[in-house]
Amino acid sequence: MNNVKALTFGFQHLLAMYTGAILVPLIIGGALGMSSEQITYLVAIDLFMCGLATLLQVWRGKVVGIGLPVVLGCTFTALTPIITIGLDVSINAIYGSIIASGLIIVLISGVFGKIVRFFPPIVTGSVVTIIGISLLGTAITNIGGGDVKADNFGSSTNLILAAVTLITIIVVYRFTTGFMRAIAILMGIIIGTILGLAMDVVDFTVVKEAGWFHTIQPFYFGAPEFHLESIITMTLVGMVSLVESTGVYYALSDICKKPIDSKDLAKGYRAEGLASVIGGIFNAFPYTTYSQNVGLVKITGVKERKVIFITGGLLIVLGFLPKFAALTQIIPTPVLGAAMIAMFGLVITQGMTMLAPEITKSMENSLIVACAVGLGVGVSVVPSVFAKLPDSLSLLFSNGIVTGSVTAIVLNILFNMIGSKKTETEINTVSNSQKVNQ
Repeated sequence: MNNVKALTFGFQHLLAMYTGAILVPLIIGGALGMSSEQITYLVAIDLFMCGLATLLQVWRGKVVGIGLPVVLGCTFTALTPIITIGLDVSINAIYGSIIASGLIIVLISGVFGKIVRFFPPIVTGSVVTIIGISLLGTAITNIGGGDVKADNFGSSTNLILAAVTLITIIVVYRFTTGFMRAIAILMGIIIGTILGLAMDVVDFTVVKEAGWFHTIQPFYFGAPEFHLESIITMTLVGMVSLVESTGVYYALSDICKKPIDSKDLAKGYRAEGLASVIGGIFNAFPYTTYSQNVGLVKITGVKERKVIFITGGLLIVLGFLPKFAALTQIIPTPVLGAAMIAMFGLVITQGMTMLAPEITKSMENSLIVACAVGLGVGVSVVPSVFAKLPDSLSLLFSNGIVTGSVTAIVLNILFNMIGSKKTETEINTVSNSQKVNQ
């Protein structure tokens, strides 16, 4: 493959993952009340780390790197925990927990194959579903304008911007295929922002004030803080991400006709853990494989790692250009909200897809999901329910994702890993008996 073609395909991969890459820092920065300058840095360093994490994974080393054409970005699984830790503890605690959890992932990478049995689809599907549902509140608030106390919250202008963005995403997804379908959400954001420009709600001040070049700096927000509760939360998030990544590794292995073994998986896990450690040092995020780029590999049939090396290089270059990062902040809030509806909705459907075959296997699995999702979403809505517990427990269980995760893990062990289970015959007998009684 010549360099021009490789550059074109590399740029395609960048576009396919770009929406997810910029949404995470924009959402977190807005939720934590960061200044425009801080959000610009957050977007820039995230793009840089997406590139570095991708290179670590594509490189086939002796210790790290699975050596498959995979692109990495910040996991949406981490969104709610990061925001919760930032609001309830401190911004510095976010990065302490990311660094510590990354180190833990590196340390357990060789034995995660044995631990993964505690994270079957019934558990990970519940966690992913909880995450998607818990994020919808942020998306709807942004559709209204971002500030529920503002006079223009829910105004016709905001709703029109959001509606046009969402309709664009739906139309592009419905009537296109291949690469265009892969960037449907990005197209919606572009069209929505152009409409916002016509409606005079786009402000370029942040772009004008941003410099053309900057150097990245470690501990931009200050020295990291290490809190056990926050570390446990981020470690659970990391383990769920590893389970999802495992599926991506095997999918790419099949597409590329390159079998992988436990040593390859360990190198892949180690690369993700190391990327999270470096991300925490430079005040970025934990990183995981992006499945949309796997779809792009399958669509194009281009499997060369050279293409992904180019994608990683482009992302690193963008990380040094704050003016480019600042450009993401001109996106009107309702447009972001509409894009979030699509992105977070896809997270929910991913969780439901994982759960669907598991729920039909047994009544026990249905109960596991019911309790895990019910408690997880419930605590996300009313986190004060555990406020009177000791501080350590209160912080841990005021996080709906942790509550739901622990519930799913414990119930799965109880029903599916220890003791006797009801046979399908017994289940059908009970079911038929209930029908007769009714």
